[in-house]
Amino acid sequence: MLIVEDEIIVATDLKQQLEQMGYKVVGIVNKGKYAIKKCKETNPDLILMDIILKGDIDGIETVKQIQSFQNIPIIYLTAYSDQKLFERAKETNPVNYLIKPYDDIELNSAIRKAIKTPKVS
Repeated sequence: MLIVEDEIIVATDLKQQLEQMGYKVVGIVNKGKYAIKKCKETNPDLILMDIILKGDIDGIETVKQIQSFQNIPIIYLTAYSDQKLFERAKETNPVNYLIKPYDDIELNSAIRKAIKTPKVS
């Protein structure tokens, strides 16, 4: 699982939360370009993607670029519930779209659904 989150405290807490649930985190990155590189290196089984990121591209554009070479399930984790962002995100066919703050049960349920979803090549 790859965490793409520009707030390091949030990302670190999320990593600990995931590891306590029994998941393996292959990395934390804070920019779209790093997420793309990390996906090529590690081929994660899931990406937890924040929409608003540091750098030139947001999370949605990052996902589009990743989907051009890999099909990895996506769960968006965002503090923004803006309808335009949501519509753009939907174009990438995410498994789920969680609004922060989310709870452990909601997150774990979304992850279990994502991991059960077969990858389509």
